[in-house]
Amino acid sequence: MIKLMDKWRITNRLLNHSSKLIFDRRLSANSHNSVFRSALEYSESLVKRGFGNASTIRYRCFGSEATKFERNAAFSTLNSEDVSYFKELLGEKSVIQDEDVLLAANEDWMRKYRGSSKLLLQPRTTNEVSQILKYCNSRLLAVVPQGGNTGLVGGSVPVFDEVIINMGSMNNIITFDKGSGVLVCEAGCILENLVSFLDDHGFIMPLDLGAKGSCQIGGNVSTNAGGLRLVRYGSLHGNVLGLEAVLANGDVIDMLGTLRKDNTGYDLKHLFIGSEGSLGIVTKVSIHTPPKLSSVNLAFLACRDYFSCQKLLREAKRKLGEILSAFEFLDNQSMDLVLTYLEGVRNPFSSSMHNFYVLIETTGSEESYDREKLEAFLLSSMEGGLISDGVIAQDINQASSFWRIREGIAEALMKAGAVYKYDLSLPIEKMYDLVEKMRQRLGETAKVIGYGHLGDGNLHLNISAPRYDDMVISVA
Repeated sequence: MIKLMDKWRITNRLLNHSSKLIFDRRLSANSHNSVFRSALEYSESLVKRGFGNASTIRYRCFGSEATKFERNAAFSTLNSEDVSYFKELLGEKSVIQDEDVLLAANEDWMRKYRGSSKLLLQPRTTNEVSQILKYCNSRLLAVVPQGGNTGLVGGSVPVFDEVIINMGSMNNIITFDKGSGVLVCEAGCILENLVSFLDDHGFIMPLDLGAKGSCQIGGNVSTNAGGLRLVRYGSLHGNVLGLEAVLANGDVIDMLGTLRKDNTGYDLKHLFIGSEGSLGIVTKVSIHTPPKLSSVNLAFLACRDYFSCQKLLREAKRKLGEILSAFEFLDNQSMDLVLTYLEGVRNPFSSSMHNFYVLIETTGSEESYDREKLEAFLLSSMEGGLISDGVIAQDINQASSFWRIREGIAEALMKAGAVYKYDLSLPIEKMYDLVEKMRQRLGETAKVIGYGHLGDGNLHLNISAPRYDDMVISVA
């Protein structure tokens, strides 16, 4: 166990050897905001420059502006000696220079941001990560950590020609204690694989995301991902018990505790949860997992207005209490997009369209009691005018089809054309005001979509247009 004085020393090291230099690839002193004339023009300029051409200027869109970054000249450029070192350290197969592989690794899931890295490394151990960062730090080679590359804001891809450190080969489950429910695993474990492993042992992950088939637990922790179960199990700040991480200079910080209570001074792991790789690279995770409960029910409901959704949430917390495990909402434009662009998706209410939809999931240990409790709640809510219509899933296939609607919105938006995405935490009573104000501002220029985790006040605001357009940016 780390003593208090040890934790103080680690904090000092963390501050002294912060990853500002190796992870900050921009020339921040000369960076300045500039409205880029057209996102489409920027995309075309990337094509003209050609893949792999390490340009000295990049534009990244944040909100309604583009920010221009110049490559920091203090950073070195990769050379053949660097590649030889990495091949000796990792082996030929773990040092990737294939252009097709790099093309995918350089581009984010939204296909909005693209870097020009010429090297991808796949370490298999913490020591290899340490040696990579120690070498890059000494050579002033900029790096970017990458997990499943499922992020929506370009954080997992290079800005310029950084070395990509992909954690996918560190995918081992180290230990699992059935008594405490504590899972210790490497950062490259895919979330869905952890879900399957725990399911076989009668437990569940406290985290559930639409991208679970690709995202990795290290990336989840580094972005403090929330997801569908936050209303029941809380954030990763409460579920992650310990971490192992490597600083930019190669130092390994061992915070991989497995105790739920540890009052021995600074709780340093919280600095890394949500730090997005800026302080170091997470290599191992210790996480508390709850037991899998036998009774799961899912209701897909229709509401006439957002106020009814809010009131339904308040009533659900009071009347469903301990069995409430998810409370999601989407508006009619979200539903229309999913029905239009995703094959096989059906409207649970036949051809009827409503203004708002809510998914309520309950999880408990008594099937008959939980079902009766949910049905009584839905009946009283319908009698009180909070629900216009509703369906309870009768089997796992119907439940999956309900979740497909909610989890498929991001995919439908991609198929619909250009999309500007915002992920916002707001007071629940004010959440949908933003959607309505944006619709007033944009008019017929673009569609404004609102959906998200109503249970914890998290709105996914999306502006959908046929193509990226200056007018949308200027109005928004």
